[in-house]
Amino acid sequence: LLCSANKLVCQMTNWAQYRPSAGKFTPDNIDPFLCTHVIYALATINSVNQIIPVEQNDEELYSSLNSLKNVNPALKTLLTVGGTVNGVSPFIAMVATSENRALFIKSAINFLHAHNFDGINLDWEYPGHNGSPEGDKEKFTLLVTELVKAFEADAIENKRTQLLLSANVAAIPQTVDRAYEVAKIAPHFDFINIMTYDYHGSWDPVTGHNSPLYESAVDSGVQLHYNINSSIAYWVSLGAPSEKLLLGFPTYGRTFRLSSGANGLGAPANGPADAGPYTRTEGFWAFYEICDFTNTATLGWISEQEVPYATYGSSWLGYDDQRSYSSKVQWLTAHNLGGAHVWTMDMDDFSGSFCSAGAYPLINHLRISMVSTYFSLSHDTGFGPKPTTTPRPTTTKDPAADFCFGRPDGLYENPADKTTYFQCFKGNTYLHHCQPGLIYWDSCKCCNWP
Repeated sequence: LLCSANKLVCQMTNWAQYRPSAGKFTPDNIDPFLCTHVIYALATINSVNQIIPVEQNDEELYSSLNSLKNVNPALKTLLTVGGTVNGVSPFIAMVATSENRALFIKSAINFLHAHNFDGINLDWEYPGHNGSPEGDKEKFTLLVTELVKAFEADAIENKRTQLLLSANVAAIPQTVDRAYEVAKIAPHFDFINIMTYDYHGSWDPVTGHNSPLYESAVDSGVQLHYNINSSIAYWVSLGAPSEKLLLGFPTYGRTFRLSSGANGLGAPANGPADAGPYTRTEGFWAFYEICDFTNTATLGWISEQEVPYATYGSSWLGYDDQRSYSSKVQWLTAHNLGGAHVWTMDMDDFSGSFCSAGAYPLINHLRISMVSTYFSLSHDTGFGPKPTTTPRPTTTKDPAADFCFGRPDGLYENPADKTTYFQCFKGNTYLHHCQPGLIYWDSCKCCNWP
């Protein structure tokens, strides 16, 4: 069953390598079958409009990331360009003239191919904001249209697959209005990562959730729009095709320091709780730090927004868990979105050493929820279930282990057990399990109701 929502785009950061001990993350920690796309953050733009790396070992890490495509050839990788130089976005100077844009575009094409990336992800926060003049809204449109034109020409001229173009974009309506000509830019992107998080945080005078699905009774004024439902509806109302939009799933939560006896949603607060031991930045905690907190904290559920929170002493945390991820997947399916993007891989429990729920408990749950919601297990979507190699038994020879010997790549039924099926890849046999209640149907190469 093919459906539009077949992208699970996972973003990783090149600064997570500096977190201490078990928090240290590099591309070696990536499961190559977890996501359909991995985006590497972050490269930047120098004063002569060329893409340049940021960290001294970026090029090694690019190579380590892109070598995962030897293991999963269906995986796509993109490079984020953005950041700030001395607090100012390098996009401002680059988009200023058509000559500067042309230099950047040429540099981007060369750089992406040289490092074996499949595309570029633009992360300008935001045109028309933070020192960017009002006219940059139109200049961003020019950049996007010129990039796509150049990507098309590059593909034809050099007989290679066209580079992908995506962007991380604002979720709050008044920011969107000043930053983008939505109807003009949306058709040019392969997908658009709406940053549906950071709606509330320690900058607010009262507690609020980082990534709520709907508005709450506490919201008033512009804050009535500070939620996923409002953000996505706004993008669609401006002409963005829903199948290009990806819903943002945070693997972190935002903290507050309570300043009164109240501890629910909208309780008075003053700044953030203490920094996490690994992320070491006040105001948010990675999911692997959250696991430790929720073991002792009092847990709550904000039913009108379908998200959890937790309190302990004067610390208040609004976060996401498997249950809120499930609600959001149901929502994105019902609204025909193109899929999900995750900020970030490195803040999930990527090693499985913190939460006792295996590696990548949130992203794996997201993937499984998406797969079972769409039954999009057809290999055509590039979004099948993850292979788990059939272990070779030591004593009796398991005929299943040799099932794929000499067979073409693809999905096959397992006559011995309808709730599982085989994936053959280069002669190796992988056994997959359907979601509970579903069985494998060879007619659609998917798991569906019996």
